[in-house]
Amino acid sequence: MKEHKIYDLIGIGIGPFNLGLAALVKPVDELETVFFDQSDEFNWHPGLMLDEVTLQVPFMADLVTMADPTSPYSFLNYMKETGKIYKFYIRESFFVFRKEYNNYCRWVTAQLDNCFFGKKVMAVDYEDGIYTVTVRDTKSDNYSIWYTRKLVLGTGTNPYVPAEIAQKRFDRVIHTSKYLYHKDQLNGDKSVTIIGSGQSAAEVFQDLLPEVKKGLRLNWFTRSERFFPLENHTKLTLELTSPEYIDYFHTLPEDQRKTVLAKQNILFKGINYELINQIHNSLYAMELDDPNLKVALMANSKLIDISRSEDQSYLLSLSQVEENKPFEIETDYVILATGYKYVEPDFLNGILNRIRRLADGNYDVRRNYTIDHSEEEIFVQNAELHTHGISTPDLGMGAYRNSQIINQISGREVYLVEKKIAFQSFSAEDILAEQKMNFNLPL
Repeated sequence: MKEHKIYDLIGIGIGPFNLGLAALVKPVDELETVFFDQSDEFNWHPGLMLDEVTLQVPFMADLVTMADPTSPYSFLNYMKETGKIYKFYIRESFFVFRKEYNNYCRWVTAQLDNCFFGKKVMAVDYEDGIYTVTVRDTKSDNYSIWYTRKLVLGTGTNPYVPAEIAQKRFDRVIHTSKYLYHKDQLNGDKSVTIIGSGQSAAEVFQDLLPEVKKGLRLNWFTRSERFFPLENHTKLTLELTSPEYIDYFHTLPEDQRKTVLAKQNILFKGINYELINQIHNSLYAMELDDPNLKVALMANSKLIDISRSEDQSYLLSLSQVEENKPFEIETDYVILATGYKYVEPDFLNGILNRIRRLADGNYDVRRNYTIDHSEEEIFVQNAELHTHGISTPDLGMGAYRNSQIINQISGREVYLVEKKIAFQSFSAEDILAEQKMNFNLPL
């Protein structure tokens, strides 16, 4: 019988999290790994690669620094190797441009020989302790078979459009993720309506504001009660992305976790303060020249339906939530800032019996980021918001999660993993334990 090479780990999907894993695992000699992505190349949110838009986290939240500050794949080393470190130093900002972060990630991929693009995983099967991964080359259409002991799912989240709207397939109703591909059409004497709140909606609104001077009518409606700011930049709030809070959140009952997450949207789905203020300043300055700005903003506005008008524009049916009052507007283009959701990949169909589920069908993600019954074979990246809380999509916690994954797979402490970083406590049991220790009481 022919012997097959068996990898220690195959990563599926190469976004920032799995790319960070590929970089951190590269110097671990005892582990053989390979990563696949169906895209032709690494490109992070290219449809929103707006000029001068920055990440919401400091540059230390790169692929590797929080796990290994000495790594050759750090952002600072990228700046040094590309001759830009003094320019970055003089700029005096912790927050890098989104384009710059994307260029950095592409620089890392060019140095890694364990990352393969244009490779779509078609199926995963399991037999006798080994996972079989079937991969299709997107250019040649050739198939190959790969074998591994562990899997890391990093296929990420997909743009979310409500099903009742998506099925209508309107050509001028787009998600913000496709914005730049359509921007050339969004000018002149037309009207554009943005639906939704959050950073992406605000960025698109600010980017389109100059077109108002050229005749564009610009609307922005959100179901949220206000255009609320992102509140994760206050220091004690940032501690909710700590290992201690993950520990606490993970122990909560399933229903309680859902309740907590519903209240925490403002911590990771708001708009940064600088952008909110910039939008207001832009509107103020524009109104000096034109008191009758063709701009409308309104919160508490829920989108009910989209339909075609007689003139082939779109009729939006909305409702003012607090008044419970319906209203309609016509618009030529609709941009949906409706966020992203995790979609379980079809290639898992062959191993569904190996995956743990919660009562609602979601992955039952253990504290160590596994979803298989043995708790040591199938890891997930950015698919555990419902079990691990708001640290899940945070770029700054990617290296923390990857450190844990690597340590588990290698069976040793390759990377030091922080256990406690927060000043505050989250559980009553923690407070009681600290008091007993302080007063030398028996536990």
